[in-house]
Amino acid sequence: MAHSSSSPSTVAVRSGPLVGSIRVPGDKSISHRALMLGALAIGRTDISGLLEGEDVLATAAALNALGASVMRLGDGRWAVDGIGVGGLAEPEDLLDLGNSGTGARLLLGMLATHPITAFLTGDASLRRRPMGRVVEPLSRIGARFVAREGSRLPLVVSGAAQPVPISYRLPVPSAQVKSAVMLAGLNTPGVMSVIEPQPTRDHTERMLRHFGARVTVEIAEEGQGRRIAVEGLPELTAAPVVVPGDPSSAAFPLVAALIVAGSDVTIEGVGINPLRTGLLECLHEMGADISLLNERDEGGEPVADIRARSGTLTGADIPADRSPRMIDEYPVLAVAAACARGRTVMRGLAELRVKESDRLAAIAAGLASCGVRVAVEGDDLVVDGADNHPAGDALIEARLDHRIAMAFLVLGLATNRPVRIDDAAPIASSFPGFIELMNGLGAAIAEDG
Repeated sequence: MAHSSSSPSTVAVRSGPLVGSIRVPGDKSISHRALMLGALAIGRTDISGLLEGEDVLATAAALNALGASVMRLGDGRWAVDGIGVGGLAEPEDLLDLGNSGTGARLLLGMLATHPITAFLTGDASLRRRPMGRVVEPLSRIGARFVAREGSRLPLVVSGAAQPVPISYRLPVPSAQVKSAVMLAGLNTPGVMSVIEPQPTRDHTERMLRHFGARVTVEIAEEGQGRRIAVEGLPELTAAPVVVPGDPSSAAFPLVAALIVAGSDVTIEGVGINPLRTGLLECLHEMGADISLLNERDEGGEPVADIRARSGTLTGADIPADRSPRMIDEYPVLAVAAACARGRTVMRGLAELRVKESDRLAAIAAGLASCGVRVAVEGDDLVVDGADNHPAGDALIEARLDHRIAMAFLVLGLATNRPVRIDDAAPIASSFPGFIELMNGLGAAIAEDG
C-alpha cells in the first residue's frame, strides 16, 4: 500500500509480556465538555487530568477566540474563566477545529443560539466529515448556515438572535448531535429536548448537572428510547472537574495485554460510565481475564482501575445495539477478534463509515493484509480468528485515523511478522505518548527508517 514519504513508517514487532501499571490520557469527550461548560459558567473552573491532545487543544483555542479565558497551569491542569451563558463574543478569525468532530459539532451547538457569526474549518479529514446531522436540528432552532455540499466544513454559522426551543428526535444514535442540541438549549428560553432511540454516552447530561443546569431524563412518551430535556437560560456556576482516563484510549493497552502471552497490565483511573463500557462487555463474552478494582466516583463519573491478563479469547456475536456504547473501540475489538479462536461477528457498523476515515473499510483491509480472514457483509464485520498469532508482515494505511493506527500497532505485538503503519502522527490527536507508554510496558514499537 502506498504511504507518504514525508513521515517514516512505524513498526510493531512481536513482543514479550507486557507488565506494569499505567495511566492513559484523560477522557476526550469529557475534556471537550469541561472546557465548553467552563466557558459558559460564571467563575473559574479548575480542571485536572485534561487530555492535552490536538483535538482538545483546538477546542481550547476556539473558546479563547470566543471570549473565554482558557489557561494551561501545568501537566493536565487547566483553568477556565467563564463568560456565562449567552456571553460568547464574535471571533475575529477562523475557528480551526483540526481533526475534532466532537469539538466542531458541539461548538456549532453553542454558537447556534448566540447572535454572532463564526467561520469554522478543520483539517483534511474533518472537512470530509458530514455536519448535516447537527446543521439540520440547529437550523430548526433558528441558526443559519452556509456550507459546502453535504454541509461539510469550512462553513459559516450565524446564530439565532431569538432561538426557538425544539423537541428533536435523533435519526441515528449520536451523542454529538444530542449534545449540540442541548448546548444550543442553554441560551434558548424554555425547554429544549432530544429523544434518542437508544442510549448514547451521557457525559453532557452529567456535566450540565455538575455545573448547575436542570436536566431531566425520562422514557419518551412513545415508549421508544429516552427524552432528555434541558431548561434554558440557567446560571451555570464554575465547578472543579477531574477528568477520568479515557476508556477509548485504555482499550489499546487493554487489548494488547489480552493478546500478548504472559501479560499483566493495570490501567489506573479509567472512566467506566455504563454508556461507554461496551468493549468490556464484548471482551468478557470472549473470555477475557479483566477485573475492575477500586471503583469510585469522580466529578459525577464512575471510575475504576482495570486489570487485564492474557489468556485465550474465543469469538463472539456482538449485537448492533451495543455500538453506541463502544463506537470508537471497534478497530481494537477487531484486533482482539483476529487473535481469538473462532468467528466474531460485529453487527450494525454503518456509523463507522463516517468516522475519521471509513473505519469499516480500513479495518477490513488492514486485517486482510495481515493474513486474517475477514469480510464486510452489509454493515456487519466478520472476523475469523487466527487462534493466537496472525501472520502480520503488512504495511497498513492508517488513513489519517488515530484509532486505526493504534489498533494495528497493537496487532503487530502479537503477529508472527512485523506490522507497519504508514503514519503515526495522527495518534497525537487523542493519545499523546502512546508509543512511549506501550514500550514502557515492554512493547516493541519504533519508527522504521
